[in-house]
Amino acid sequence: MLTFIAQRVALSFLVLIGVVFVVFAVARILPGDPCVAALQERANPETCADFNARFGLDEPLPVQFGIFVSDLIHGDLGESIRYGRPISEMLIERMPVTIELTLLAMLWATTVGITLGVISATRRNSATDVGTMIGANIGVSTPVFVLGLLLIYLFAIVLKDTPFALPPGGRLTSGLVIVPLATSWGLEDLAGIPRVVIDFISNMYLVNSLITGQWEIFGDAFVHLLLPALALGTIPLALIARMTRSSLLEVLGLDYIRTARAKGLANRAVVMRHGLRNAILPVVTVVGLSLGALLSGAVLTETVFGLTGLGKTITDAILGRDYPVIQALTLITAMIYLVINLLVDISYAFLDPRIRVQ
Repeated sequence: MLTFIAQRVALSFLVLIGVVFVVFAVARILPGDPCVAALQERANPETCADFNARFGLDEPLPVQFGIFVSDLIHGDLGESIRYGRPISEMLIERMPVTIELTLLAMLWATTVGITLGVISATRRNSATDVGTMIGANIGVSTPVFVLGLLLIYLFAIVLKDTPFALPPGGRLTSGLVIVPLATSWGLEDLAGIPRVVIDFISNMYLVNSLITGQWEIFGDAFVHLLLPALALGTIPLALIARMTRSSLLEVLGLDYIRTARAKGLANRAVVMRHGLRNAILPVVTVVGLSLGALLSGAVLTETVFGLTGLGKTITDAILGRDYPVIQALTLITAMIYLVINLLVDISYAFLDPRIRVQ
């Protein structure tokens, strides 16, 4: 087991090294001059020379790459050209939004998707099965921005002034202010890594309000995330439902399932304890890939619902030729995928004893 995990970690590290090189190279291949993109009408030969010297863009590419790797080793993600702020500060502000939205969306997608997949597999070719799969196909083929706008129209306009009304976007109702954890705990003077962690958690409104007992803030923040989570989680939900159904149908036709039924086991025990347990590996893969995709930033969802997370940040950085932000967020995205894929690989060993034996 430890050997299996060590092999996966080593492979992930090699992939990360390759990603660092590719990210650096791709950022330099992007068309356009970062000085002109950042300074616009103020750009001239003198200001651009100062600009390039400030951000090290006047150095040869090998030197720039060495500086880039050295800064990464020391945990320095650099400074945004466009905003003139440390990228770490931007991440502390914006990444918590993406994390909360992703976790809510995946909770909704996984719970409902697996349930619908099991129901469809156990009632194959019934009206329930056909209706569920039609709904799943519609969910996969509906663009997020279309679904988001439809949800806003339904819950914020049609159902306005009813108990079912939901806010169309944003994180909190105007006038509500969340108290940071550092203030709640009297740690304003705290610095270093502990302060960074506390500030990061503070910007996760659900976690912050839950820890500090700000129940009004918790309810309001949760309600504001419902529509974005529903829109964002619909496509993964449809994929998970279809994968669960097809994988479970394949398993339910095997000999050991017929043996379990012949021994008189209840249908629920056969499906859940013997069928779903052995059909879950492909579903775990889909869940892992979907989680990585959502954590890397949901550009359309964040735009439609007025949220500023990783997706919108990296889009703005690409349009503004903000090299440091592009590099930092692309690396973070790659690391998210690497970590999630590593966890999925390790979960295989726990879910399937045959992998441990091999």
